[in-house]
Amino acid sequence: MRLHQNQLQVLLVFAKEDNQSNGFCWACEKAGFRCNIARTPESALECFLDKHHDIIIIDHRHSRYFDAEALCRSIRTTKPSENTVIIGVVRRHADREESSILPLISAGFTRRYVENSNIMACYNELIQLEFGEVQAQFKLRACNSLFTALEKSQEAIEITSEDHVIQYVNPAFETMMGYQIGELIGKELTEVPINEKKADFLDTINSCIKIGKEWQGMYYAKKKNGDSVQQNVKILPVIGQGGKIRHYVSISRLCNDNNKAEKTCERVQAESQTDIQTCRHKDRRKGSLDVRSTTSRGSDGSSQRRHSSMARIHSMTIEAPITKVINIINAAQESSPMPVAEALDRVLEILRTTELYSPQLGTKDEDPHTSDLVGGLMTDGLRRLSGNEYILSAKQTHQVAGSLISPISLNDIPPQITQAMENEEHWDFDIFELEAATHKRPLVYLGLKIFARFGICEFLNCSESTLRSWLQVMEANYHSSNSYHNSTHSADVLHATAYFLSKERVKQTLDPIDEVAALIAATVHDVDHPGRTNSFLCNAGSELAILYNDTAVLESHHAALAFQLTTRDDKCNIFKNMERNEYRTLRQAIIDMVLATEMTKHFEHVNKFVNSINKPLAALEENGNNGDGESIKTVLTSPENRILIKRMLIKCADISNPCRPIEQCIEWAGRISEEYFAQTDEEKRQGLPVVMPVFDRNTCSIPKSQISFIDYFITDMFDAWDAFADLPNLMQHLDNNFKYWKGLDERKLRSLRPPPE
Repeated sequence: MRLHQNQLQVLLVFAKEDNQSNGFCWACEKAGFRCNIARTPESALECFLDKHHDIIIIDHRHSRYFDAEALCRSIRTTKPSENTVIIGVVRRHADREESSILPLISAGFTRRYVENSNIMACYNELIQLEFGEVQAQFKLRACNSLFTALEKSQEAIEITSEDHVIQYVNPAFETMMGYQIGELIGKELTEVPINEKKADFLDTINSCIKIGKEWQGMYYAKKKNGDSVQQNVKILPVIGQGGKIRHYVSISRLCNDNNKAEKTCERVQAESQTDIQTCRHKDRRKGSLDVRSTTSRGSDGSSQRRHSSMARIHSMTIEAPITKVINIINAAQESSPMPVAEALDRVLEILRTTELYSPQLGTKDEDPHTSDLVGGLMTDGLRRLSGNEYILSAKQTHQVAGSLISPISLNDIPPQITQAMENEEHWDFDIFELEAATHKRPLVYLGLKIFARFGICEFLNCSESTLRSWLQVMEANYHSSNSYHNSTHSADVLHATAYFLSKERVKQTLDPIDEVAALIAATVHDVDHPGRTNSFLCNAGSELAILYNDTAVLESHHAALAFQLTTRDDKCNIFKNMERNEYRTLRQAIIDMVLATEMTKHFEHVNKFVNSINKPLAALEENGNNGDGESIKTVLTSPENRILIKRMLIKCADISNPCRPIEQCIEWAGRISEEYFAQTDEEKRQGLPVVMPVFDRNTCSIPKSQISFIDYFITDMFDAWDAFADLPNLMQHLDNNFKYWKGLDERKLRSLRPPPE
């Protein structure tokens, strides 16, 4: 609790002016306290009742003028003096024994001050009082306000000691549990929640609160008359002296019909808002896979269970938003009609799965291309039990051959390469023309130009030659033998990233360090890619799969190797001149973006972006807040949302092929298909599980595979990204390309292009 204290007020009660009274006057002035002086007990009492001073200093040295102890008693009989500090000034007796302070304490004095008229001594006394007794009394006054709030609170509040002895309950608690005033104080907590697994349930709560964590959930408690009441309860441990838990505060309220109705209303409003926002994004698919999978399953008989027990069985103690959602649904079930209760049962089943963001597919016969794409891109495959291993060592990195290191800079790039990069700022830039002009080394040249345009060397404080060496090392560690995952793909993703960074809303959102992280992440995001999927590596028992525990194998390798290659040699270490903290921030941003390209988290990233970015912005626009720059800025520039935007940016750049001009789209489709064909061939040769059976070069329909990829992965993601960044040209290309593949498929063609007329 933060306390605001006004300027301290001091009352000096001295019958006559002397050095001591003057000393305290000057000390008050020095300390910035307001000071009043009274010469008689009557004027002192009158002044105090008017001003309510924080400190009263009474002269106790001369009994012939007035009785100091009697004055103190008179002041203490008044209500305002309850939190006032009263000091008695006593004589200094060098030749007498020390007298007892008890008479002063009995009269109501807080402490005594042995006379010393030195200004600094008086000043020190006042300062000690300010930060000692006065501050303590001020906190006590504040506590009175807090207790008034507790007494009037409609929520039931209970405070216990560390040993669970009740020290305070408010009237709402007494009323809810049926006890009389003061009846519970000093008693131990003997009533326990009613639950099918009492001991386990209580152990769970205690294990949480005893380590200083808050617990929140639902349980049943017994009233004084024996009736059971269901409560929403929050228990908070209070850390006190010695850093130990000294108290527990319990805040509870009944799960009554009013609360349920209120929550149901909130839920309906939230669902309506979601429906409105969802309509803003068009869907090229015939039907949502999420909806289809949800509605295709009938009731499994769970409605026969007693819903009153569901809340107790599923009371969860983990403090997470999903816990609160499940608790709200449990409470709503209690008073819901049977059809609603059945639907909520299904909702709870879905919420308790781990893959909340991944749409569920139907049978493989329904859409084998989509199923195989999901199996290949969004799972880690099935571990094979034979000893057959696919060897891919993280140690086999490529050094830059001497013939590759040429003294190129932006000023001496060959004319044909310069010409191929003329329109690199435009979306329709042809990466394949640059690939041909550079003899399959487009990354160094395009990297030099884009990094110069964004001032990367200036930000990193590195030379152009260091950047050039770094780009050459990165490009050398892309496998030119891969048909798709080679340095041309890296250059293509770098180009898309730079294009997105130039869009107005993205520029408003991201900081310079975000731009640097995005461009570097795009450059390195697939370095040393073996041309095989994560599922293949896991099934084959590769060294990388073992190293990274079958989790985000390639993405983890790309990020780690990029930093290993960069920092092992000063000649290519673009980070060597950065300040440590800034480097750490940049490194974390790069790693996060590279890991975001892993497809198993695709729907999680897209859904978080839609719910945290698209929908709040759309709501602001619908409410007529187009001009409310502050509200929009708050949504765009929060650290959490900037991370989501950077993840979405690199994800869209990484798989933007279907949004490229038609000829580029066709070329990329052919390249990725060939890479998948080669993987299927190798899986069959090695006797490994075939991850994507439809990608058999003898039977595969490339148009069908592209239609499935666009339907399942691309459409929703680019609708969301377009709504944010405004990309009408990309969306037009996407529509054109989708129609192209659809046309081929309707003609039962399986190739990239129709046969010549």
